[in-house]
Amino acid sequence: MDRKRELKRQFLETPKEMGVFRVLNKESGFSLLECGRDIHARLNRHQTELRLGSHRNRALQDDWNRLGADAFFFETVELLKPAEKPDYDPDDDLKALLALTLEREEFSPERLYNPTHS
Repeated sequence: MDRKRELKRQFLETPKEMGVFRVLNKESGFSLLECGRDIHARLNRHQTELRLGSHRNRALQDDWNRLGADAFFFETVELLKPAEKPDYDPDDDLKALLALTLEREEFSPERLYNPTHS
């Protein structure tokens, strides 16, 4: 039992990768860009919702249904290094990083699934 507790503690204390990630439609070039405190968990959530047909972004779900999983690529775009403060809250920094990423030429508003940009 102690081994199980120790593994759980290690998992909870392991820093998660934070930053901006995207779901890319390789056929159309459209992307969904988001940010999060745990990129891998968020990407896994998107993949699961898409596979189950329950993704909240209807346009993305429709393309997934029509083109299939092989037409999509999931990737980390930018990582955020957390500040070395015990009370650090990365939410504002993540939002700023996402805003800066959205300004890049490769992410033109007309090629985004993001509701506020499409």
